[in-house]
Amino acid sequence: MALAPNVYDAEPIPETARAEIERLLSSGDLFRYTSSGDSPVALLEREFAEMIGAKYALAVASCSAALFLSLKALDLPRGAKVLIPAFTFGAVPSSIVHADCVPVLCEVRDNFRIDIADFEAKLDGVDAVMISHMRGHTSDMDAIMALADARGLPVIEDAAHSLGTTWHGRTIGTLGRIGCFSFQSYKLLNAGEGGILITDDPDIIARAVIMSGAYEHFWKKHPVVQERFAHWQNKLPLYNTRLNNLSAALVRAQLAEIPRRVRDGRRNHDYVARILNGSDWLSVPDKLGPEERAPDSIQFNLVGLDDAEAKAFQDAAAARGVKVQIFGMSTDNARAFWNWQFLGDVPELPQTRAMLMRACDCRLPARLTRSDCDLVAGALVGAAEDVKGVALAYGT
Repeated sequence: MALAPNVYDAEPIPETARAEIERLLSSGDLFRYTSSGDSPVALLEREFAEMIGAKYALAVASCSAALFLSLKALDLPRGAKVLIPAFTFGAVPSSIVHADCVPVLCEVRDNFRIDIADFEAKLDGVDAVMISHMRGHTSDMDAIMALADARGLPVIEDAAHSLGTTWHGRTIGTLGRIGCFSFQSYKLLNAGEGGILITDDPDIIARAVIMSGAYEHFWKKHPVVQERFAHWQNKLPLYNTRLNNLSAALVRAQLAEIPRRVRDGRRNHDYVARILNGSDWLSVPDKLGPEERAPDSIQFNLVGLDDAEAKAFQDAAAARGVKVQIFGMSTDNARAFWNWQFLGDVPELPQTRAMLMRACDCRLPARLTRSDCDLVAGALVGAAEDVKGVALAYGT
């Protein structure tokens, strides 16, 4: 049996980064505000904003930091309620707690997207909305934006998994008031850690820049909204969550790779999805019509398997060389809302819980070849057959 591919290593950093990294190492000039001219961080912000179609961008230490700063930049009061989907990573409600706000969780359907009826039912009484496009799955943003706009609620997009995804041709992250992206190693752009927020609002960017750690007059090195920086100076706390020049140099070298990574990631996902959907036991939900995804992993549901069989499927896939995470059955999984005990009384969300108990997650990076994808898909289908038997697979 051929060995399954390694799906965990990131792509190499492009050679174009080498000269800039060596310059930074030679000079020791790693702090974004010590450069006499444009620092790598400043250049990254300018290039990212232009690429994404936003007026302003601020690079920070992580996507979690970007989410936190977004809430603080909105000047929400202490105890403000922020509506989020219950299917997200634990860092999302954590960023809300960090900002002295209160997460409100809404149900998610078995297609991994927000249940719009439950979302609407919980909108009254909240102060903001934070939409996680979890694992790159876009919820119905037409409905979400219409409902939020009708109530005057600001929308923050957690687009950590969605760089390169579009909705009606518009880049995800530009639909709400603020968009936040990740540069963590498993994301489309890899700096190990890091993140960036985008907005078209001059006061939001001014407040976020100062709170990110542009103390004294460092904000003058941002060539935007100078009058708003001057207005907010010394009126805001400093959280010091900046990105450094070395990380920015790594990201800048990868910007040109985005179209290829999006194209190849979508190709691999759709190819494997077609194979999995040929099994009676595995189901990959369809994307929504306006959505063009940029996936680097695949999520699918187990169909007709009980708890013991789901665990057996996980073990059988591992025996075939492919690690599968069932979100709700992995011990202490940070994507299972009932493990967010830092929230205190975690609500019971039966629809989301049922989905998480059968929703599977498997990495599928853009660098995989067709034969690699065949091995992954074959291992997953084969694992289902190991548990349920070949006779019913593929509709036979």
